[in-house]
Amino acid sequence: MTIIFLFLGLLLLLFTGVPIFSALIVYGGAILLVVQGNLGSVASVIFSDMNQYLLVAIPLFAFMAHIMIRGKVVDDLYSAAYTFTRHLPGGLAIATILACTVFAAISGSSVATALTIGAVAIPQMIRYGYPPHLAYGAVAAGGTLGILIPPSSPLILYGLTTDASIGGLFAAGIIPGLIMALVLMAWAVIRSDKSMARDKRASMPELMNAFRKSIWSIILPVFVLGGMYAGLFTATEAAAVGVWLALLIVFFVYRNTNLKAVWESAQEACLLSAMLFMILAGASVFSHVLTKLNIPQQIVEQLITAEFSAFTFVIVMMLIVLVLGMFLEAVAIILVVTPVVLPAMIQLGIDPIWYGILLVINLEIAMITPPVGMNLFTVKAITNAKMAPIIKGSVPYVLLMALVLTLILFVPELATWLPTTMKN
Repeated sequence: MTIIFLFLGLLLLLFTGVPIFSALIVYGGAILLVVQGNLGSVASVIFSDMNQYLLVAIPLFAFMAHIMIRGKVVDDLYSAAYTFTRHLPGGLAIATILACTVFAAISGSSVATALTIGAVAIPQMIRYGYPPHLAYGAVAAGGTLGILIPPSSPLILYGLTTDASIGGLFAAGIIPGLIMALVLMAWAVIRSDKSMARDKRASMPELMNAFRKSIWSIILPVFVLGGMYAGLFTATEAAAVGVWLALLIVFFVYRNTNLKAVWESAQEACLLSAMLFMILAGASVFSHVLTKLNIPQQIVEQLITAEFSAFTFVIVMMLIVLVLGMFLEAVAIILVVTPVVLPAMIQLGIDPIWYGILLVINLEIAMITPPVGMNLFTVKAITNAKMAPIIKGSVPYVLLMALVLTLILFVPELATWLPTTMKN
């Protein structure tokens, strides 16, 4: 019961509008004062959790993505996707999700993916006769791929929290991510009708020209992820290599970027990383409090008493995360909940990589689930539309994502096979 009261207190504090990192630090510090009369070693706890070499990958991957955005490389990506799919039913929606899939392998962020692709795709879809709610839903759902298809900041943070292999998690996200993209595209075809305009099939020269223009947005993630898969470099080294390759692309291939744009990209990457690191610092304090109160050990004891199976535990956790996702930001859920349940996962022999992919798919659902679905607000910011049609367009995708989550739940090999084939 203690853990329930602790989380209820945290949720109530968050409902007052206090920023997540502030709520975690203030709430955790207040409990420490009550329990032990002082803040003890809070500073050293935060420093210990923040002093991790792997965290360098987060600002580097963000820097890489912003360089590609400012270099206009992503503009060719959507154009190429549309050239390949324009003759199909729902071709524009398919192109939108396809572009989101490729850009997800560059950005590592759902919001960045929805914002970047949506700014181009939504006006185009509406101009071609797509009902607004269908356009909003395609962008909101397609954007969620940003945290499943590697590189993914949430997967990096989850790997740090559980000591799971970051490279293994990245590899594990590829097949589920592609399955998710195919399911979303299939729905776009099913929902299409004759009122949606379609262009004639592109000729071979048009297809080759489109592929030539978009090749650099494809080469970058393939080189970065392929290098990790082959064991050529670690996640952090891959991020650094990705930054240098992105700089080479925008300076020597596109030739449309200057040092000012690089500086602005670095600033944006720093702002995003600072936000994540502040939440990480707050989560460190809160996790320290839970450890002081022996909450993880109590959960393990309860599991042993109740004779929970690993499968039942995972289902229960997915339901809990689904509810939490309606109110909390994805990173906060990973950093606050995972340390609490990690001892139970170890006790039950649950594969942390499989669980991590299930967790991130669940958090994808949270991105388009009210009241705190970040991608819903991102689409609203792009279009200035009312929230009702945005939610209406996103609801079918919630069900489709739940279907993919169920598939990975019952067929773990879809997530766990590829990591086993990796080089060291």
